[in-house]
Amino acid sequence: MVDAFCATWKLVESENFDDYMKPLGVGFATRQVGNVTKPTVIISLEGDKVVVRTQSTFKNTEISFKLGEEFDETTADDRNCKSTVSLEGDKLVHVQKWDGKETTFVREIKDGKMVMGLHCKTRTLTKL
Repeated sequence: MVDAFCATWKLVESENFDDYMKPLGVGFATRQVGNVTKPTVIISLEGDKVVVRTQSTFKNTEISFKLGEEFDETTADDRNCKSTVSLEGDKLVHVQKWDGKETTFVREIKDGKMVMGLHCKTRTLTKL
């Protein structure tokens, strides 16, 4: 249930985040800031929508969505995506698609901590 994610979370450690940002095309300076930023993520349920607020000294973002429904998202690095967030078992799965690329965030609760895995896929499309 999404209620398990509704809390205020603080990033305490990050592994290989630079390796995630490079294929996205995030510039060197932004990657350097991203690698040292320790954001606070606030997840709440407001009516039938989930709201995810990310606050840091670098940039604040907010998304609001209904589970399973596609929405427009502008990311912290200014990508415009078509995104969908769904609950798959006990995992909150967030998929972003733009320019033939796709990223997936998988959030899960382990030992009272929220763990988020990041995955990037690049697809090449040809015109028919």
